[in-house]
Amino acid sequence: MTGVKETMPAGTMAAAPQVLLAHHLKQLKLPTVLREYDKVARECARDGVDHPRYLLRLVELELIDRERRMVERRIRAARFPAVKSFDTFDFTAIPSLNKMLVLELARCGYILRRENIIALGNSGTGKTHVALALGLAACQKGFSVAFTTAASLVSQLLEARDEKRLLRLQRELQAVKLLIVDELGYVPLSPTGAELLFKVFSQRYERGSTIVTSNLPFEDWTSVLGSERLTGALLDRLTHHVSILAMNGDSYRLRQSAGRRRATAAAEQNQATIDEADPETGEIIA
Repeated sequence: MTGVKETMPAGTMAAAPQVLLAHHLKQLKLPTVLREYDKVARECARDGVDHPRYLLRLVELELIDRERRMVERRIRAARFPAVKSFDTFDFTAIPSLNKMLVLELARCGYILRRENIIALGNSGTGKTHVALALGLAACQKGFSVAFTTAASLVSQLLEARDEKRLLRLQRELQAVKLLIVDELGYVPLSPTGAELLFKVFSQRYERGSTIVTSNLPFEDWTSVLGSERLTGALLDRLTHHVSILAMNGDSYRLRQSAGRRRATAAAEQNQATIDEADPETGEIIA
């Protein structure tokens, strides 16, 4: 009809680009760009930043956030019992540990070279903490990691064998870039379990890196594996390309626990002194 202006609801035309942009960014899986583009646009307009630099800022934010999410996924996939880093490890408590070697290993060059790490020492000296921190560093560097104890791994292997999925599990263990096997030596293994564990290490030989922690020196590993032949063959593979971390000393956990007890006792003593003081003069009441 002539002379009649067609109208649309207020805000429809203005909202359409934002709606379409949100749809396209979701399709392209760019959640950070979707979340940040408006705020960054205002900042760039305020600072007089041109369009290419505006786009660069958005893309950088997306890449940073994407890498963070990927690291988080690798950490979840690793199944760490706890997330530990070297920031919270007291190297001075274990003088036998080569700190420079550990920090060099945290750069993960050994994974590229498909080398192994073995941490040996008595219970409570921080072997698991070091293994977890190295595993976290590997996740942050982009490597796939799997963490397990020796006893748990053997149980998984035996269960997989009984359920006819052993080959699949062995392939998964072979494919991971870093396998961490904690607490080898705490529980003696059955002959079948020892053979299956040996098979895992053997399949990873010069194909992937393995970290093993143990409370036993090498000469006592036979007591766990039950066979000198198997122990010799296992050590031959594990120690061919290896960094050995000596972690003997006083129990790290016991020392921390004793420190906490002393701090608690001191706090209780201080509180008792305060309770015994005269509220007005502050003097101790006899």
